[in-house]
Amino acid sequence: MARPDKAAAVAEITDKFRGSNAAVLTEYRGLTVAQLKTLRRSLAANAQYAVVKNTLTKIAANEVGITELDDLFTGPTAVAFVTGDPVESAKALRDFAKENPALVIKGGVLDGKPLTGDEIKKLADLESREVLLSKLAGAMKGKQSQAAALFQALPSKLVRTVEALRAKVEEQGGAGTPAPAVEDEAPAAE
Repeated sequence: MARPDKAAAVAEITDKFRGSNAAVLTEYRGLTVAQLKTLRRSLAANAQYAVVKNTLTKIAANEVGITELDDLFTGPTAVAFVTGDPVESAKALRDFAKENPALVIKGGVLDGKPLTGDEIKKLADLESREVLLSKLAGAMKGKQSQAAALFQALPSKLVRTVEALRAKVEEQGGAGTPAPAVEDEAPAAE
């Protein structure tokens, strides 16, 4: 490749790093073209999977400020540039790697923080963002229901306590100060 072509390739990879919220480096040695095509389809909604040259990708990553991945640029490397949900992409890669042991997840970066291959697998074990948000909303709704029940219980408990005290006073034969009688009728006009 000529020098301008390499510069253009580095610029393209740099743009992909900048445009993604995560990147996962994999080794694809031993996978067929058909298997790579299947992997790309499974990632299509959340990520773009690209076979890259190590030296050019390393230069692009360093331009973006990602230097922690330098040791991972060895052997045949492909990068999943994640633009959607990182958890869904990690799940897709993990599931594909289970079916095709030739795919090795080397590591990656999520929001500028480096991740090991094991950390990416742990990320894949998380539930999706939508599920986590719905669980949070359910928990918050439950707490609100508990608070509403508590606020409703206070006045009714007060009424029951006052009624119990009134009954106790009547039971003791009116000892102490009698409660004022409540008249149902209005006083007659004179």
